[in-house]
Amino acid sequence: MILISVLVLIGVLLLLVIGISIIQQQKARVEAERRTELARHRAIIDETEEVLSNTGLIPCSSSIILVLYKRVEEALNGALPLAATQSNDYQRRLIDLQAQIQSLQSSPKTAPPVEQFRLPDNDRQVLTLVQTLKKMKAILRAEHNKGKVEPSIFSEEELRIDSLQLRINVDSMLARGRAACFMKQYGSAKQMVTKALGTLHTIKSQTPNDPFIARKVEEAKAMLEEVTGAQRNAQPTIVKSKSDDDDIDVLFQPKRKW
Repeated sequence: MILISVLVLIGVLLLLVIGISIIQQQKARVEAERRTELARHRAIIDETEEVLSNTGLIPCSSSIILVLYKRVEEALNGALPLAATQSNDYQRRLIDLQAQIQSLQSSPKTAPPVEQFRLPDNDRQVLTLVQTLKKMKAILRAEHNKGKVEPSIFSEEELRIDSLQLRINVDSMLARGRAACFMKQYGSAKQMVTKALGTLHTIKSQTPNDPFIARKVEEAKAMLEEVTGAQRNAQPTIVKSKSDDDDIDVLFQPKRKW
């Protein structure tokens, strides 16, 4: 009887240990999933806020700003129940963001003209612009695929981003060509300007009425002529000396018989 009681007690203890282990594994799995999901929301918030912080360098419309704000709002709502220690911070940020969204929605829509955009002189700022536009375009497409951006707004904003990317690309190539010409690196300058001109001609065939493209084509043509002329003038002139001519005459004159 005592032996049976001991065996039963051992079995109960064993089941208890197994049960506790299963519960701990379940808690660990739930905690890992919570951290993974929270990290995903944080990554969305950080990425979108980084894009928002650089919109001052770009003529952005209120529509694309609203898309970015709503993306952050959704991520904050997702992170709020998962952030045990940072819930107050997320709540405060969410309240501030919702006030900004409401203010933006109640204001008239604005869209600064792309033609006013000017490429910064700082190479680091140019790189930041390129990366920002690339991320902004990816976010716009992702939100559109989720059905959160109207097709008309998506088409309009994607066209604006494409136009800005084109301007940065062309202006950057012409600026590098101008700098290479100043350094008397005429081969590199000619190659860069020719590449920019080829890009402009391709785009001009698709959008022949774009004033920016027409203006940049004329600028590129003038720069190409300038570089070509400078390259031609920089080539050394070979002047044959009279002694060289005499040596050639002696070489090819009829041989005398002695």
